[in-house]
Amino acid sequence: MRKRMIVLLMTFLVSSILVLYLPSRVQACSCALPSSVEDQLSRSEAVFAGRVLGVKEQRFLNGGMAKAVRFEVSRVWKGEAVSEIIIHTGSGGGDCGFDFEEGKDYLVYSHPSTMYGDKELLVTIICDRTKPLSQAQEDLAVLGEGGLPSKQVNLAWEYFQLNPFSRTVLIGAVVVVIGGAVIWIRKKKRM
Repeated sequence: MRKRMIVLLMTFLVSSILVLYLPSRVQACSCALPSSVEDQLSRSEAVFAGRVLGVKEQRFLNGGMAKAVRFEVSRVWKGEAVSEIIIHTGSGGGDCGFDFEEGKDYLVYSHPSTMYGDKELLVTIICDRTKPLSQAQEDLAVLGEGGLPSKQVNLAWEYFQLNPFSRTVLIGAVVVVIGGAVIWIRKKKRM
């Protein structure tokens, strides 16, 4: 009886986690012809150069997937001149996501979008002119020198809290495990 209860509890826990993490929608990426630096600059809300401090997978309650990318900003051409910024992009596999690598420098063009969630976020995709800074000579020649960040911010805590969905799953799993342990202990005491 005790083994059966543990097996049922573990089956429930594993099934719950699998159901929550199965993808529920699919998007495909299709880009038009590349735009000029001037066009991309005018369409973007934030244009900056920066080093990637972290890349975090996100899963939204609506089934969307994305990556949150935290940057240390070195130059700003458009948008708020902050020392750190968080940009969102797809996870890859046809969803237009840009593949950022931690510790590398990039020139980033970003714009507000609901592409990767329910609320509007700053987003960059492979269809934008975002690229490694080492490959951005043409863009930098047109953009000019840019400005230094004038407002010091630390987005570490905001970045850490970005995935409430994962925290919910973790809390649920802990509750199930503790509940199962309590049931098991009570049954053991009765015997």
